[in-house]
Amino acid sequence: MRMSWSLIVWVGLLLAVTDACAQQQPCTSEQFVIGPVPSAQDLRTMVRRHLVRESCALLEQAAAKRQAAFDSGAWQAWRDGIRQSVRAALGEMKYGADAPPLNVRAVSRHDLKGCVVENVTFESLPGWEVNASAFLPDAGAFPPPWPGIVVPVGHSGKQMADYQIPAQFFARCGYAAVTFDPPGMAGEKQGGNDNFNDGVRCYLTGHSSNRYFVIDALRCVDYLATRSDVDMRRGVGMTGVSGGGTTTMFAALLDDRITVAGPACCAVPNACHPIMDVYAPCAETLAWKRFADGYDDVDLLAAALPTPVLLMAGARDEVFKVDWSNLIAASVTECFKKTQLPGRFRYFADAGGHGYSVAMADEFVHWMDRWIRNTPDREVPEFSKDAFELADPALLQCRPRLDVNMFTVNRDLAAVLRGRRSGLAVRDAAKMLTKVADTAGVPTVRQGEKTLVWFHYLEELMVQPEAGIELPATFLYPSREGWKGGAVLYFDDRGRWSDLRRQGPLTAVTHFTERDTDGPAVLTVDLRGWGDTASADMPYDLAGWADRSRWTAYVSAAAGDPILAMRIRDGLAALAWLRGRREIDPARIVVGGYGMGGVVALHVAAIDGRVAGAFSTAGLASFESLATAESYAWSHEDFLPGVLLHYDLPELVSALPMPVLLANPLDAVKKPLEAAAAAKLYPQRAGLTVAVEKSAAEAKEELIRFVAGMLRK
Repeated sequence: MRMSWSLIVWVGLLLAVTDACAQQQPCTSEQFVIGPVPSAQDLRTMVRRHLVRESCALLEQAAAKRQAAFDSGAWQAWRDGIRQSVRAALGEMKYGADAPPLNVRAVSRHDLKGCVVENVTFESLPGWEVNASAFLPDAGAFPPPWPGIVVPVGHSGKQMADYQIPAQFFARCGYAAVTFDPPGMAGEKQGGNDNFNDGVRCYLTGHSSNRYFVIDALRCVDYLATRSDVDMRRGVGMTGVSGGGTTTMFAALLDDRITVAGPACCAVPNACHPIMDVYAPCAETLAWKRFADGYDDVDLLAAALPTPVLLMAGARDEVFKVDWSNLIAASVTECFKKTQLPGRFRYFADAGGHGYSVAMADEFVHWMDRWIRNTPDREVPEFSKDAFELADPALLQCRPRLDVNMFTVNRDLAAVLRGRRSGLAVRDAAKMLTKVADTAGVPTVRQGEKTLVWFHYLEELMVQPEAGIELPATFLYPSREGWKGGAVLYFDDRGRWSDLRRQGPLTAVTHFTERDTDGPAVLTVDLRGWGDTASADMPYDLAGWADRSRWTAYVSAAAGDPILAMRIRDGLAALAWLRGRREIDPARIVVGGYGMGGVVALHVAAIDGRVAGAFSTAGLASFESLATAESYAWSHEDFLPGVLLHYDLPELVSALPMPVLLANPLDAVKKPLEAAAAAKLYPQRAGLTVAVEKSAAEAKEELIRFVAGMLRK
């Protein structure tokens, strides 16, 4: 039987395929390789671990400088440097001889058991009133004038036992004690004084919100100096617990009239708390560049020299653990010894917890007797806690003005800075704030399996911009052999796949289902802390005031390397790698992003200066809005410290040398700007498109047109 050549060919092919199938191994689960590139660490703790390493390294450097200063005998120059750094961080404050009028207003006077309380208000900043309660001795038992003590309140209210009882104790031992509410907290100064939500705004204007706690305490010294019944000849004492103790430590470095200090339950090595324990701290305790400038809590205590310091702790303190307090006390003791002034530091650990006990008040009175009264052997009355009656909170009310507060003062400062920038070029200022080196290297990148998806290849990557940091990324590019073209570099604070999945805007830009598409390629990256690298919750995140973004924002700011600055450097590293891919035309790269990813993209474009175009979708419209709006919805990680000293986002956009698209920019509460507001905010210039009041579909089409126009050959 004769067979046709065509039949012979078909039979041969069938036999060949059958033989191949017989030899081919079946697919097994072990061969599964699609998906993100495995990381070398737990990405959920990566950012926190990086910040712990960075902060601890800075604190170790600070410790080395401190030890060298005391070992060499040059401690006074070291001390002066610490005090200068503290002053610079707090911003302008006028007190003492340079102070404006206090404008004291008497409110009420009440007799209490063994003492008298006078309530007054006075100004610490123009229009900002302190609601002070002065607990005064019985003039019959202790004829005036009396030495004075300032008792700053922590994260509480002056009506609480931790402040009333010590103040009454001091008065019944012959001291005039003045206490007052801090901004916000549980006292009278509510509204615009939230130390978290309003405190973080102060980073934008380049100063610490601690200014508003410390200036009140310093102006209390001014107030005592106005009273004829207070003896200021040997200065005043200052003591407080928790946040009041922190205020005491800072104030003692700034005012020589504070000649005795007694911080309680507030000072431990910062590496222990709030770094290693990942405790959500307060913005006022972590000034911008605090760790970079080299002052740990031990530095604050040692820099008080020659002021006598009584450090107090609670053996059962739940937050400032006594073991940590013991460590810092040992370090400060060594510093004082090396100055030949060892008797000016004392450490007292009470048996109680986180609070100001009667035993602490007794210790501080003896400390005051030694250094202020010069009567170290004076017999002090013995009081138990039951010997004191708490005054009704209504008796201590002063009804201070509330229209001037932390928010309004910082808001007004932001408005002033709008017309008084540093004069530094925007690009140079952005590089400085984000710590970008002039020569950025290409990051190490590990690549996953290449997968054909219709007419594109998709590769999952792991970008390593620096040691200990891994950034998952997704790279999508045409599969046509020999293809070379443009690319979009994309950042999204919701995660790198958010605008890829389900034919999202980023996928639509590539035309990936079209056989003859010319791209562009897309590289979308999870910058640190976003997407797959979002931080896991930690034990102290149980607290009502806690938030992962707060710890990250405040600790990174204190390290002098804000998390937003890190993300901008991550973006620049991704751009350097993308430029080196053989498929990509380096002259045809557009950088963009969604949300804060858009803000990162604009900074990458400004600092790099060579991309073909830049865009931001639903990005923050201006940093100033975060300082001036009554409320905001953005993360604390989005506040770039010091930015308003140099520029705002509209000025950054105006300085970009390439075409820019801003699609639906958002205000402080993440509401899209209306056309009139956008026109007022962004100066018109060639190449700038501000697309407002667009639907999601319209914004998507706007983006497709913009990218196509930027990458057209």
